[in-house]
Amino acid sequence: MVSLRRETMKTKNRCIHCRQVFIPNPRIKHQEYCGRQVCQNARKTKWQRQKMALDSDYRLNQKDAQHQWQEKNAGYWDKYRQSHPEYCQRNRQLQKLRDAKRRAQRLAKMDALTQRITIIPSSYKSCDPSCKKGLDRQTQRFGIKPDKKEVHYDHQNCP
Repeated sequence: MVSLRRETMKTKNRCIHCRQVFIPNPRIKHQEYCGRQVCQNARKTKWQRQKMALDSDYRLNQKDAQHQWQEKNAGYWDKYRQSHPEYCQRNRQLQKLRDAKRRAQRLAKMDALTQRITIIPSSYKSCDPSCKKGLDRQTQRFGIKPDKKEVHYDHQNCP
């Protein structure tokens, strides 16, 4: 009878990973994850990411361990690629997309540096028409949309 009463009085927590209700282990003060293997793996992964971000010694040790493994297993990736041609094909396709994206970003940056366009915000409606001369044509040609952070004001012709 006593053990049944203790069982019903225990608090219940909700697992951060799977969102299922569980009875926490009394030996673990602030238990956030249930005992399922998937949830414990998620807990460990979260801990490792935090440790890598905050602890430079841990990060260096991990890097050293990886380097040692790579030296021991020098031909691992060659063998993996030979035995998994679908991996290689998928990687080639994704790399082509990444390269195209990188090229497009570089072009946009080069274009932005060579073209200096003065953008007048719509709040300056009382400006002289000479302020807005050619602005519509340039914005349509280059597809430029004014960004509040990068707006340059030309006040010389405005009241």
